[in-house]
Amino acid sequence: MGSKRLVFVRFAVIILILGLLLQGCASSKFQLYDQQEKDRSGESGTGDAQVPDLLAQPGEERSDSENNPEEGNSQQENDSGNTDGSAGDKDVPEPIDLEKVKPNEAGRIMVVMFHNFIEKYEQGDKDYTTTFDDFRKLLETLYNDGYRLINLNDYLNGNIDVPAGCIPMVFTFDDGTAGQFSLTEENGELKVNPDSAVGIMEEFNRLHPDFGLKGTFFVYLGNKNTFGKTGTLEQRLRYLIGKGFEIGNHTYTHINLKKDGKTAEIIQKEIGGNQKAMYELIPGYTFTAFSLPFGAPSTDLMEYVIKGEYEGTVYENKAIMEVGWDPAQSPFSIKFDPLSVHRVRSSGIEPVDADLGWWLENMKRSNEFVSDGDPDTVTVPESYADLVDREKLGGRKLVIY
Repeated sequence: MGSKRLVFVRFAVIILILGLLLQGCASSKFQLYDQQEKDRSGESGTGDAQVPDLLAQPGEERSDSENNPEEGNSQQENDSGNTDGSAGDKDVPEPIDLEKVKPNEAGRIMVVMFHNFIEKYEQGDKDYTTTFDDFRKLLETLYNDGYRLINLNDYLNGNIDVPAGCIPMVFTFDDGTAGQFSLTEENGELKVNPDSAVGIMEEFNRLHPDFGLKGTFFVYLGNKNTFGKTGTLEQRLRYLIGKGFEIGNHTYTHINLKKDGKTAEIIQKEIGGNQKAMYELIPGYTFTAFSLPFGAPSTDLMEYVIKGEYEGTVYENKAIMEVGWDPAQSPFSIKFDPLSVHRVRSSGIEPVDADLGWWLENMKRSNEFVSDGDPDTVTVPESYADLVDREKLGGRKLVIY
């Protein structure tokens, strides 16, 4: 009798542990989040006037209880489509406590824009420069606050697979600087430079593999010193791709399209020429996203920014990154436009309003994309239901609570 009771107790403990693991980010951190929500709701929110689009979303003026009038009650809509977003063969995740996790997969996602990384600031640009130590601290902050990295293409396609209660985030890096990534040679072997953003991310990933090792680097390949000088440019690009990072188009010479892209021929040479150079370095690797140099779009020739051809090389940018100032829309939102993806600027040497640090302080969790832990469902509070574009669900099941 005693042995049976012992077996039962052991079985119960195993079930309990599995349940806790399945909760992912839906843990005791919610006490912190709830307190932050209360603190923020009591603040004046001096930056609110600067972000009218964010305030246009529902949920800002309503408490959590008002957002969920029918506690514990949810409805499901099977909006199946013919797109390939659903992963039907995967194991179905364990059900979550909606009132505890409070998922909102119609909320905003921060697509962060990085530029320069340095060891120590002495002079020069302050707005787009981050020290390595500050970047290390940022990764710790993001991890502890429940953020998890996803790749840009997964965001664009709605393939968001992070634990329940976690908040997806996208890292983008413009210009291909050596501070972002470079290689070093040790005993004849090329290795990542530990004093680079990628080196720091790899080290952090060894400690916290659930954070994610992801990001998209927008490069202009007319600069042969892209990502430093050690190793060949092909080797540097292959290293990043091999680690699961993505490479995006940033024109061939970092041209200002508004100022210097006067003709369709110039634009196609810059964007198509960069794709052609990529094919020569990494055969078959096609850019899917484009970052506007200087954040400057073409005034009258945007159709050639989106797609065109240069010397037989055809290109099509399915997404265009703008210079950052506010979080991007959910890929399931009626407001989502991949050809105008807003980004949040990383905090520089001197913080400014609407940079990443500012948003981390001022963004209400109820307005962020909070995962339900199941990539095959899109779960939203009732107050956000009208913001969901059913045609963008891609076969995923819509859950409204």
